[in-house]
Amino acid sequence: MRHFVIVDVFAEEKYAGNQLAVILDSDGLEPDEMQRIARETNFSETTFLISKEPTAQGYAVRIFTPTGELPFAGHPTLGTAWAIRREVAPTAEAIDLDLRIGRVGVTFKTRGDGAELVWMRTPQPTLQRILDRGALASVVGLTEADLDPLLPVQEISIGVSFTFIPLRGLEAIRRARFDRVAYDRVSHLGFHPGLFLFCGETCDPVNQLHARMFCDAFGITEDPAMGSANACLAAYFLEHSRPRRYRIEMRVEQGFEIARPSLLHVNAERQGTSSVIDVGGRVVLSARGELV
Repeated sequence: MRHFVIVDVFAEEKYAGNQLAVILDSDGLEPDEMQRIARETNFSETTFLISKEPTAQGYAVRIFTPTGELPFAGHPTLGTAWAIRREVAPTAEAIDLDLRIGRVGVTFKTRGDGAELVWMRTPQPTLQRILDRGALASVVGLTEADLDPLLPVQEISIGVSFTFIPLRGLEAIRRARFDRVAYDRVSHLGFHPGLFLFCGETCDPVNQLHARMFCDAFGITEDPAMGSANACLAAYFLEHSRPRRYRIEMRVEQGFEIARPSLLHVNAERQGTSSVIDVGGRVVLSARGELV
């Protein structure tokens, strides 16, 4: 019998954050079967624990969207590690996952209010091309006047790539919509269609950034919370903040526009020519069951 749990990641309460199905008994499943199961759950991602016995690299895990496999993704990493500790290794103080991108470590810490946060040390993001501001604004149904004039539109990769679009405020980010016609018109520019929008105006004043993620490319119209993209966002601010900052601590709210409010904690520190980035949040169990 193949057991699974459904968890809400980056959620301050049940039925918020980003949903994740974790298949805990995946030995013997072929990749095409995993893909069909991920298409059936139709969450942003579904993960598969290949074996309940870890190797020197950690617990082998594979990550699938409804349309394909990913080498790394943030909320699946945190949610899967949380599920492994709860269902497989309850005495573990830390969990290492062996993902397609390599080993990723996950730790568990208590927040000031007593809530447990799950943290991962992310792979190193790579800053890539600066892109045309007007063209990318049109893809999300906006104009160049809606963009923050002090920050660039840029691609960043962390095993998967995203395009970062800085906006002036909440009014603009709430108006944003993925425009397929505009996308088709400018797609020859070759930018990555995972579009991460953000601004410094927030719904909750204790947070520093408000974000949205359009990801038709992954088979999901809008993703409520993305740890990998927020790790890239930390690298973006380490590079573009003026005056230049060498350490960043920020709370990012996401998913509000699709009724899945999410909170991501992001810490980053520049170390020479690279950076160390940690992304964390709460994980809440919402369901358990078995595949039939």
